Amino acid sequence: MTHPSRPDLASRRLVLLASVPNFRDIGGYGIRDGGTVRTGALYRSTDLSRITDDDAPVVASLGIATVYDLRTAVERERAPDKLPAGANPVVLDVLAGRGGSAITAQMLRVVADPSIAETELGGGQAARYFEGSYRDFVTLPSAVDAYRTMFEGLSALENLPALVHCTTGKDRTGWATAALLLLLGVDENDVYDDYLLTNDYLLPALSGVFEAFAAQGGDPALLEPVLGVQRSYLDSALAAMTEHFGTIENYFGDGLGIDSDGQARLRDLLVVTAER
Repeated sequence: MTHPSRPDLASRRLVLLASVPNFRDIGGYGIRDGGTVRTGALYRSTDLSRITDDDAPVVASLGIATVYDLRTAVERERAPDKLPAGANPVVLDVLAGRGGSAITAQMLRVVADPSIAETELGGGQAARYFEGSYRDFVTLPSAVDAYRTMFEGLSALENLPALVHCTTGKDRTGWATAALLLLLGVDENDVYDDYLLTNDYLLPALSGVFEAFAAQGGDPALLEPVLGVQRSYLDSALAAMTEHFGTIENYFGDGLGIDSDGQARLRDLLVVTAER
């Protein structure tokens, strides 16, 4: 089997922007029962606070109607989105029920201060933190509310094309994208490939953060599990989903309250078959 995530397809799905890394179309993946995920319908990215005048026309050309912002209030205040003209912002704080603003502040403090990074991040602590966060994405009430609203929105044509993002576009956004692709029928291997592409597209853009950390005497390897993604993170979310709901369809139905009709609307809008 040739995976749709091979480099040539991956590069075609990437929207080349100097100011917003990891901005890509989730479409183009093959569906197990035939067809492909529709391109030009849903994008994922980091936050939109740094869009330059040179990149703004590229984003505008995508015709984005809705921007789903999964960040905390502190994140939004620190780096407000520069929205494409005509785009409707939908604020969905995934981590509100977990004290998301405090968590964000703590992570920023650790990343900026090598003197405490080893204590806070070393010995696998960073990976364990993110694995716990991914389990929360499945069951935390604020996460359930946020993802329900987002997926219900994506089932309405007037909200498309849409963009989903958090701050670095890798965790809250990563689960949103992975869950949706699984529901649409994308092979799990391809879902993991898509998820891990963040390391290819985001980490190089954060080279300055790694360099500054090293210049202060820190070990850049400590930042990799914080600024990148690991397979074990998505493993944790899928394990929680299986434990609580059994299947991705039951997660959407019993977990998020999106019934079979709602799931069918998502597939109708976001999957292209030979008949359509």
